[in-house]
Amino acid sequence: MALWGWLLLASAAAYAIKLAGYLVPARWLENEHMSRVAGTLTIGLLASLTAMNTFSAGAALALDARLGALLAAALALWLRAPFLLVVVAGALAAALLRLAGIG
Repeated sequence: MALWGWLLLASAAAYAIKLAGYLVPARWLENEHMSRVAGTLTIGLLASLTAMNTFSAGAALALDARLGALLAAALALWLRAPFLLVVVAGALAAALLRLAGIG
């Protein structure tokens, strides 16, 4: 039963934080410095999420097919491939590496 209490508390906290966003004055959000900070935070959070999903397996470091998929997708992005092709290249690389016994 304690788990449900924590779940409800976390849900209420998330809702309160989201609701507090409506109380921020509009002039703060229109500030050029705030736009740069928000953009930088978004990039940093996405990069850390990508790194955690690529290199971690539980509490350990893992170098497996996910790394190859990330490299294949990065190469496709560098070659300016359309987004769908980037996703397919990453998935295909992961599938081939797993088929080869890596990861």
